[in-house]
Amino acid sequence: MAKLQALQDVANRLRINSIKATQASKSGHPTSCASMAEIMSVLFFDTMRYSLKEPRHPASDRLVLSKGHSAPILYAAWAEAGLFPVSDLLNLRKIDSDLEGHPTPRLNFVDVATGSLGQGLSVAAGMAVIGKYFDKTDFRTYCLIGDGESAEGSIWEAMAFASHYKLDNLCAIFDINRLGQSEPTSLQHNLDIYEARAKAFGFETIVVDGHDVAALVEAFAKASSTKGRPTAILAKTYKGKGFPDIEDKDNWHGKPLGDKADYVIKHLEGQLKNLSAAIQPFNPVAPEISLKVSLNEPPSYKLGDKIATRQAYGTSLVKLGNTNPRVLAFDGDTKNSTFSETYKKAFPDRYIECFIAEQNLVGVGIGAGCRGRAIPFVSTFAAFFSRAFDQLRMGAISQANIKCVGSHCGVSIGEDGPSQMALEDLAMFRTIPGCNVFYPSDAVSMERATELAAQRKGIDFIRTSRPATPVIYANDTVFEIGKSKVVRKSDNDKVLLIGAGITLHEALKAADQLADQGVNCRVLDPFTIKPIDAAGILENAKACNGKIVVVEDHYPEGGLGEAVAGAISNSTGITMKHLAVREIPRSGPPADLIEKYGIGSNSIISAVKSFA
Repeated sequence: MAKLQALQDVANRLRINSIKATQASKSGHPTSCASMAEIMSVLFFDTMRYSLKEPRHPASDRLVLSKGHSAPILYAAWAEAGLFPVSDLLNLRKIDSDLEGHPTPRLNFVDVATGSLGQGLSVAAGMAVIGKYFDKTDFRTYCLIGDGESAEGSIWEAMAFASHYKLDNLCAIFDINRLGQSEPTSLQHNLDIYEARAKAFGFETIVVDGHDVAALVEAFAKASSTKGRPTAILAKTYKGKGFPDIEDKDNWHGKPLGDKADYVIKHLEGQLKNLSAAIQPFNPVAPEISLKVSLNEPPSYKLGDKIATRQAYGTSLVKLGNTNPRVLAFDGDTKNSTFSETYKKAFPDRYIECFIAEQNLVGVGIGAGCRGRAIPFVSTFAAFFSRAFDQLRMGAISQANIKCVGSHCGVSIGEDGPSQMALEDLAMFRTIPGCNVFYPSDAVSMERATELAAQRKGIDFIRTSRPATPVIYANDTVFEIGKSKVVRKSDNDKVLLIGAGITLHEALKAADQLADQGVNCRVLDPFTIKPIDAAGILENAKACNGKIVVVEDHYPEGGLGEAVAGAISNSTGITMKHLAVREIPRSGPPADLIEKYGIGSNSIISAVKSFA
């Protein structure tokens, strides 16, 4: 049949162009591309619906290449489809080319960066959630997964999630080519075990010869008609398929073919019948949405009332949801602690439970935010985001739009002990390029932090505290990213105290006691730790004789203290003392722990007096 031969010809042209691209760059993964050539041919020229005029159209099918090292064949497929000239493939991995070694959204046909293995299926599941439950359109999401990366636990977190939410618009394709980077995979070609595992996770399974275009056409058709559950296509393939003397042989991962390239290309060209395949006709239609959002009413608290910032988070999220139905809440079975349950109660259809699987939680959130279809707020204990640091790191490369809200920070959580205490989270999120780090200190600033995070595209982290703290700001106070607030000052302040969250309130206590002793201190709330208000800190430090005490409920590395130190690093005549948690803490009452670990009002007073 001409159509099937055309698809086979496309597959071989994709192989040839993957070889040529990796030869030109003198690096890359042509054998990993070769194993998935027929899969890509059938996807692009028989199965998927997409627009060359607008590759990221919200109605288009999605393809997530989880095995991102096979980027050359993804690029070759788009070139074959006509998006850009095939000759551009020879620019692979050049410094002035967006055809990078692994795909990134610098390219208009890539939604998320991949290459750190095991993450693609979570992102694809997030996309599928949007399509099935929010856009309610019939786009399908395909995720191409390497068999080696299926050893990653995040793959199975994603499969459990996809099954739970009956994502029948999601198709996971496992390219089971038997060989990993340094040796054969643990299961090699044991398709029975792959199938049993996928079935156990609630997937419809299709075992197929991954080099048989007719079987692949049938498999994708069956997947598209399956209802009530996602599909896993388990494709038996061979690494280096079609490469004489290289196919299914070890030690060819991640290297161009070198002096064998011309011979292999000539062999593949000899199989061509020179037939072409056309992409499927497509008239994309998707609902128009807006991500414009704000609090539907201002904060309404009384000065001095004690409200935990984590509680104010739930309140603020509902206010945002009242102005935009695309505000979505995701949580990892901590909603009654993070207060995302407040949003669930108000808008149950806009809350997605991701259970105790934080890598998937973040990955799904990243997927949900793709193509501007939602404003995802992802919450859990701040400490548990450390499990998903790689997802967040890749999210930055993906230009992701995701709002992370971490509760239970520092020793101030109390009796739960150090396993639950986030003492590294500020450092972690500060390292992520483009990530804003909010640290609100009362309910009013918490509501405004949530609003500001929602209004910008990018990654944001909001650190919330467990204890209730007094409201210190008027409800009409205006907050800005990168602008601090002076919450206590006089005309003759001797020392600048800088705290955030619980330690801002300890600084205020210390300032009151020091004032009774005739020592006036200025107190500054940074509001955002990144970007830090360097100008505001310097101005106020100079007004306080160049003396600063920074106090934080965090380890000394990478948190508020080091952010302040960086802000003053080019200035002379300023001395800073840094109070932080300097050992692994233990369980106990919050007030006792705050004092024991040197971040309470008494420690601040001692630090101020030590300047004399």
